[in-house]
Amino acid sequence: MMENNRKRILMFGWEFPPVISGGLGVATLGLCKAMAPLADVLMIIPKNVPNFNIPNIELVGLNRLTAQELGLLFNQNIAFKMKGNAATEAPLKSYTQVQSDEFVDQKFYDVYHSEVKPFEIDILYGGNVISKVIEFARISVQYCLSKQFDVIHAHDWMTFLPAMELKRKTGKPMVLHIHSTEYDRAGANSRNWVYDLEKKAMELADRIIPVSRYTGNVCAQHYGINPAKIMPVHNGIDWVHPYKKEKPTHDKYVIFFGRVTMQKGPEYFVEAAKKVLDVLPNVRFVLAGSGDLLRPMIERTAAYHLGDRFFFTDFLDKSKLNQLLAIADVYCMPSVSEPFGLSAVEAVQYDIPTIISKTSGVAEVLTGSLIVDYYDVDKFAEYIIAALQGDGLRASVVNANKHSLQSITWENCAKKVMEVYEGINSKF
Repeated sequence: MMENNRKRILMFGWEFPPVISGGLGVATLGLCKAMAPLADVLMIIPKNVPNFNIPNIELVGLNRLTAQELGLLFNQNIAFKMKGNAATEAPLKSYTQVQSDEFVDQKFYDVYHSEVKPFEIDILYGGNVISKVIEFARISVQYCLSKQFDVIHAHDWMTFLPAMELKRKTGKPMVLHIHSTEYDRAGANSRNWVYDLEKKAMELADRIIPVSRYTGNVCAQHYGINPAKIMPVHNGIDWVHPYKKEKPTHDKYVIFFGRVTMQKGPEYFVEAAKKVLDVLPNVRFVLAGSGDLLRPMIERTAAYHLGDRFFFTDFLDKSKLNQLLAIADVYCMPSVSEPFGLSAVEAVQYDIPTIISKTSGVAEVLTGSLIVDYYDVDKFAEYIIAALQGDGLRASVVNANKHSLQSITWENCAKKVMEVYEGINSKF
């Protein structure tokens, strides 16, 4: 039974371990576990997670709802309306195929008025992601209207639609947790469906929790959001048992892991590697991850005749990633725009010196790292060489970052999120 003084949080997530693509799922679970002693959480996600059992956390995968249960939820199709809030009355630009008080575009209207059927989702990001996001919103809103909650908390754009609609229907405060933005993924000139959704949701939100001050500045500068309601909270990290493993060769190993996309800057890693190998030929570079730039990176290393020095592993699960960390000598994160960067913290747990870009949130907490402009491949290469050759530099970076780890916890993150909830009724 819920205690009367405990807040009841309705939370929406998209990724949730073991169904993950990147850091979003890991962060959502980490926060959930740390919130359990502080509040009661109803977490709505697309796919059910078998055998999940954490006290005070109720996890609901929409794909487990049967046709009969959906029939009881939907007496009639209810369209998303955008009325009733002065900050969001104007329709999103460039979408004019439906009446002005409907949300977004024709695709939204068609999905929202289609036949109600059980929510089926194989992979979270394959196929028509926008239709999946709309259908997720359609079903979760109806499911949650019968639930009791004090605060609505949504993780990233995929879950903003149900949060917005439930705020309008219930009047409950809405908190947006910003792990990544369309600006990060697609660049400053991106103005599309997702960007417009993010902007409108941020305008409607009572509070915004970006995962770093860097991302908070993105919300203010590139989305025009009032800085007074932006309250950054850094991610935490789960404690691990780091270990060392015998290397397959006597070479040094420099690693990159993450999505192989424009946002993560893999081309700068390759360019820096080429310069390092001109000086230190006995170094091997590992690029672990998948994404649309994976093949171009393989082709670039082949063109540079670096095939015997480069290894591409594709996506690694946690166990295999730990094995890679256990042999690594240097970790690189040349992200063009990185809201936080949990991978850098994971590397620090294994006593690996980290070289990270200035345009990253994790640079705010891993202050001992070597920090560069992502595009400065000369400096990047210089730092890799220095970290490989200089024992003193390596030790100073590792020791400074190990000290920083003490404050990078999910418990600290959860306490700060609770403080954001408590402050919602206060004026900016």
